[in-house]
Amino acid sequence: MEIIPGSGNWRLILRREAEGITVLRAATCDKRAVLPETLCGLPVTALGDHALSPTAAPAEGEELLVTCGGAGDPEIWTNRDLEDLTLPRSLRRMGDYALMNCGALRTLRLHDGIRIWGAAVLMNCRSLNTLHLTREEEQGDALAWFADELPWELDVTIRETDGSLFRLIFPEYREVYEENCPAHHFDYNISGAGYPYHHSFRRKKLDLRTYDELWPGFLGMEHDAGCAVRLAFWRLRYPMELSPRAAEQYGSYLRTHAGEAAVWLVGERDMPGLAFLLRTAEPEAAELAAARDLARESGAAEALALLLEQQRDEAPRGLDKTFDL
Repeated sequence: MEIIPGSGNWRLILRREAEGITVLRAATCDKRAVLPETLCGLPVTALGDHALSPTAAPAEGEELLVTCGGAGDPEIWTNRDLEDLTLPRSLRRMGDYALMNCGALRTLRLHDGIRIWGAAVLMNCRSLNTLHLTREEEQGDALAWFADELPWELDVTIRETDGSLFRLIFPEYREVYEENCPAHHFDYNISGAGYPYHHSFRRKKLDLRTYDELWPGFLGMEHDAGCAVRLAFWRLRYPMELSPRAAEQYGSYLRTHAGEAAVWLVGERDMPGLAFLLRTAEPEAAELAAARDLARESGAAEALALLLEQQRDEAPRGLDKTFDL
């Protein structure tokens, strides 16, 4: 087995092909891992079937160990503890079941240049809820693919080719098959307000106008209030293609729920976001009591300073005093 230095730890089985490297198997002992862009002087262009699956059978190919010196116990090189994965920019193909059973994976970072998606790539990746997607050139279909595959709430950050970014929430929905015994068949039901959001695409391209038009209907259905706060906040925080009408609708909701938003942002230690909320929603001091308490209890000094400043600004000034000598 060849050993090369790297910024992380990977045990790899490779196959060299005309267009680049296909990773047949990849196992790491790291919780945060970055799959290398190049190996053996060639770009990494494909993940093979079951490539990162902890339950994959052995594969035959060229073996390579990438290590930064923190290899640890070989028995933990299983991907079972992998929480944050960055895929190569050069990646163009995802094989069948490529990430199957990566149950701890919560965050996936990738570029929008993948052209071929295998079957059940994310089977049993039930913790995956955060995506960081970087555009390559024109908009690809990666986001549409993920939104269709994962029905729970998704937090998606998209970085455009010019470096600008925006962030979206795709609310949860549920698909349920219920047995209908008298009719001898199963009924298919969809519940939750998130289904239209996960399908707000035209020809697999995200349509932000369609996305924003779903807001009144979303509020009119049973929905998670915390999800609504996050959705409205991120659309206002990064107003990509946001119409004045949609901005007013989101702003009205955020002003009504400024206290809940402040508690969430303090918990996330998002100080720029909290400052934006205070400027945008202009909440009254009483609405921020819970956020101030959380900031004190958690030792979030910067957040507490922002909230106390808001409280001071809201306080009545009283009468100016003058003195004559």
